[in-house]
Amino acid sequence: MNEKNEVENVEYKRIKPKKIYEEVAETLLENIKEGSLKPGDRLDSVQQLAENFQVGRSAIREALSALRAMGLLEMKQGEGTFVREFNSDMLSLPVTSAVLMNKNDIEHLLEVRKVLEIGAVRAAAQKRTDADLKQLSDSLEQMKGAFGNEELGEKADFAFHLAIAKASQNPLLVKLMNNVSEMMIETMKETRRIWLYAEEKTAERIYKEHQQIYEAILSQHAEDAQHFMMSHLDNVEHVLMKYIPEEK
Repeated sequence: MNEKNEVENVEYKRIKPKKIYEEVAETLLENIKEGSLKPGDRLDSVQQLAENFQVGRSAIREALSALRAMGLLEMKQGEGTFVREFNSDMLSLPVTSAVLMNKNDIEHLLEVRKVLEIGAVRAAAQKRTDADLKQLSDSLEQMKGAFGNEELGEKADFAFHLAIAKASQNPLLVKLMNNVSEMMIETMKETRRIWLYAEEKTAERIYKEHQQIYEAILSQHAEDAQHFMMSHLDNVEHVLMKYIPEEK
């Protein structure tokens, strides 16, 4: 007589179906691994990729965002999306690891941003050129004209912070800032934009804080610039963390 052996203490994980964007990202990742997409190659447009994969454009955008967050793709303004030079270790990461979603990860990301930006603004106050000041001033003007328009507000905001990194005269800092900014956008997607820029009062406060930072850089007061940047990032963090749910 056969007795059935019962297996105890075995944990079974719930199988989650893959999202469409994950499948698209994994296919593109395979193309990069196999070498059919090489560093320097430009990808097809979002529209063309959507037609090729027979999926919606939003799935393509999310897939490209995940691969950008992994450091495999870069977007060049007005030119398109390109495969980057990358470390082969990046290819072993699962696509989902590139998309940060929980509160803990976002707190860590905001902390990294703070460390980078407070250092960057000090260097900018000490080393800025007239061209840097012009770029910062232009970004401020764009932000002032974008109250109530969350998309334009967000663009002007990132342009301002990137101009500070450039004013540090440290190209590595600019690269790191770009990566962190991209991760910020992709992690929080449209929600961040809506929370920070749709409400005119919040957008106006961000503009005023940017103005204080600009004036400290203009007068080359490095400690004031750091103080205003810290205060600004703390305020932004406070707004964002209010809306992000705790992990269950």
